[in-house]
Amino acid sequence: MQTTSTPSPPTTPGGDPRPSARPRLVLSRYTTLLGFGAGALVLFVVAPVLLSEFRLGLLAKFLTFAIVAVGIGLAWGRGGMLTLGQGVFFGLGAYMMAMHMKLADATISGGPGTLPDFMQLGGQRELPGFWLPFTSPLVTLLAIVLVPTSLALLLGLGIFKRRVKGAYFAILSQALAAAFAILLISQQNTLGGSNGISYFRTWFGFNLRDPANQQMLYFIAAGTLLVIMAITWQVMRSRYGELLIAVRDQEERVRFLGYDPANIKLVAYVIAALWASIAGALFVPIVGIITPQDVGVLASIAFIIGVAIGGRTTLLGPVLGAIAIAWAQTSLSEQFPSAWTYAQGALFVLVVGFLPGGIASLIVWRRRGKQADQSKEASA
Repeated sequence: MQTTSTPSPPTTPGGDPRPSARPRLVLSRYTTLLGFGAGALVLFVVAPVLLSEFRLGLLAKFLTFAIVAVGIGLAWGRGGMLTLGQGVFFGLGAYMMAMHMKLADATISGGPGTLPDFMQLGGQRELPGFWLPFTSPLVTLLAIVLVPTSLALLLGLGIFKRRVKGAYFAILSQALAAAFAILLISQQNTLGGSNGISYFRTWFGFNLRDPANQQMLYFIAAGTLLVIMAITWQVMRSRYGELLIAVRDQEERVRFLGYDPANIKLVAYVIAALWASIAGALFVPIVGIITPQDVGVLASIAFIIGVAIGGRTTLLGPVLGAIAIAWAQTSLSEQFPSAWTYAQGALFVLVVGFLPGGIASLIVWRRRGKQADQSKEASA
């Protein structure tokens, strides 16, 4: 009896049984590169032309929030970790940069060994020991990278190895932000207390009162955001990115397959901490002040709200959400100071309740609808 065998589907040189997989991958890469090009055009050409110096400075500030949002999107959107304590890592980067800038200003005005102005007013007679390393620009830059990532590594090992997740992880991270803000407030003579650290004149030798240097800071923030988005995009589309999603959706199954979910979560948590620290370091020269209010619980929740509204599972959604919320807060609070907080909370409730995927999910739904229509037409 003669039997007929079903021919196997043709494979690509890489072994993919779907002939259309490679063209689709190329199209996805092309679309992503086109999106980065459009973003660079808007940030580096359109915005500087259309916006005034004041509004461009505000946009630079909002871009630092967007950098934090990219990390939250990776940790929360892809990894399922509701990080309500990103203000801690943002604050570490910001305060370390502020300490270096204050020491540089004091050296210019009074020579080496001169105390910052707020310490002199508070009666401090000698520089605290933990300030000394930040006299060096190189040490400061290294500390901005190493200190927050080391702290995130230690916290992550203690949390994820004990399988703390969900609401318990969120509460723990939020408590960490509250404790950090309280610690800063208690350090009146050494870290400015509730007033924070402010009145900077230079940043690595550049005069911050020069409009050209302020514009340079905007371009640095914009370029940093694009680089961080590109790195995060590579992480998301890698095999690690697939494992991160798998841990979010089926953690026990991933453990059964031989992977340690704690290590997978830990990498995303450390990356998010690094992005927040870099954002904080850029925030200080752009805004000119850092206080405990900028790194506490409310600030950490504001980061989360922007990511949730924009769309936490996408790359662009957290960026647009963070910028939109910050811009709306600045614009609406000027006209309705007391109403903005209620509007922000109502918007968050509406998005979480009726649009869990954020605004970016509307684009995904529209794309799926088109694909469904095309498949119906093809089948007909």
